[in-house]
Amino acid sequence: MTKPDESRAPDPVEPYPHARRVGNLLFLSGIGPRVKGQREIPGVTRDGDGHVVAYDIEVQCRSVFDNVRTVLKESGSTWERLIDVTVFLTNMRDDFDTFNAVYAEYFSTNQPCRTTVEVNRLPTPIAIELKCVATMS
Repeated sequence: MTKPDESRAPDPVEPYPHARRVGNLLFLSGIGPRVKGQREIPGVTRDGDGHVVAYDIEVQCRSVFDNVRTVLKESGSTWERLIDVTVFLTNMRDDFDTFNAVYAEYFSTNQPCRTTVEVNRLPTPIAIELKCVATMS
């Protein structure tokens, strides 16, 4: 696995690893849309006081999926080896259809099990987070 300071994935928000291997399984911690080295969150619009006034769920979905790909690759697995995905959305009513459309693009050939839940909020001002399990080679 890649060392945290060498990773292309954004740093975890709290003191936990992006991924942990147990046997032939790779468990990914919750991964959001943040980009390594950037303060701003993709798809988030803030007012002059720094408060979130809008977000683009499609932009956030694509960024999350790219981050998951990065963590999988750096951990020795691949997108095609995903077997379970738990999705946390902060606004199921408004974002579910867009999320599903982007999800269908990214998972056109590999279709892992999936659970999608709405949560009141996530640890940072993001609208989506994924928790994943993949197999190793």
